[in-house]
Amino acid sequence: MTPEQIAATIDHTLLLATSTERDIVRICTEAKQYGFATVCVNPYWVPTAARELAGSPVGVTTVIGFPLGASRTEMKAAEAEDAIRAGATEIDMVLNVGALKSGLNDAVKWDIEQVVLACKGKAAVKVIIETCYLTDEEKRGASQLSKEAGADFVKTSTGFGTGGATVEDIALIRSVVGPEMGIKASGGVRNLEVAGKLIEAGATRLGASSSIAIVTGGTAQGY
Repeated sequence: MTPEQIAATIDHTLLLATSTERDIVRICTEAKQYGFATVCVNPYWVPTAARELAGSPVGVTTVIGFPLGASRTEMKAAEAEDAIRAGATEIDMVLNVGALKSGLNDAVKWDIEQVVLACKGKAAVKVIIETCYLTDEEKRGASQLSKEAGADFVKTSTGFGTGGATVEDIALIRSVVGPEMGIKASGGVRNLEVAGKLIEAGATRLGASSSIAIVTGGTAQGY
């Protein structure tokens, strides 16, 4: 893939607590310049990003139940609805990791389903399963539940856990969800070589704050 093709798979991400309005405007400008798929910002900044990106092909991604996934389902659904009204075009929700590890699969699936229902016809849903905290069996289960619940993507990581995307996890998720679902690799995607390997393993979207370094052949620190 060319750098331009890889750029079109990237959610240009800024989720730091210290992010300012100027920072959000900057990443929107960068996203338009480099042709990134979306910018990914915290819910508060969705209206700003939507305003800055109006009339461009760049979408607005935001995060729901972030970063722990332990919000009540009703709050996740309401948060998603509010984000869509504010201009979000894609929703990255965090799976309830504790419920998954408790074997409460029906609750985990219902949690995802309610967000999918809130977004239906309005925004794509990506489910962050936070792979760094899961066994391979739990990764398979989380991916399957996401698929059954009607999500559009499985996403590896919040970037706030103990690890990010790996080639092995992308391949594992792809083996579960098949060819029809998207997979977003996020966390630790900092250069073109890593990005290429993740895409080769099955990723269709990348989440990164090092987006410019990725498409220009450099290496940077960050999400």
